[in-house]
Amino acid sequence: MKKNLVVGTCALTMAVSVQAKDIVDTAVDAGSFKTLATALGAAGLVKTLKGKGPFTVFAPTDEAFAKIPKADLDALLKDKAKLKSILTYHVVAGKVMAVDVKAGKVKTLQGTELTVTDSMGVMVDDAKVIKTNITADNGVIHVIDTVIIPK
Repeated sequence: MKKNLVVGTCALTMAVSVQAKDIVDTAVDAGSFKTLATALGAAGLVKTLKGKGPFTVFAPTDEAFAKIPKADLDALLKDKAKLKSILTYHVVAGKVMAVDVKAGKVKTLQGTELTVTDSMGVMVDDAKVIKTNITADNGVIHVIDTVIIPK
């Protein structure tokens, strides 16, 4: 991107680079996904979610992770395979904005399906969607209040 800057009667053209914000950077910048960012690193998924995508991520907040007893969460963070399975269950291929969400079964990157309902607000399995459409260059984040576990 180029911007023109006029100084007195002299016009200067400056190249301005715009830093892309992927799913991971967007979540980190939001400030309420510290545990999720730590978990993505522990599971080896940072590179994946910094990839081309597009992805739709149902992102549990730090408060959602706090619902898990500390000992269980610590054990989960050390079990890379189980952690990766749980985290990829929160991710759907494609960029699905809130207006496009439909009730039903949705296949996750983990390989199984989660259930989306829309009766008293949108739910993803047992988690309530509390904020929608946080856009990133490679997808979108919808914030949920509970960590969802594949069945």
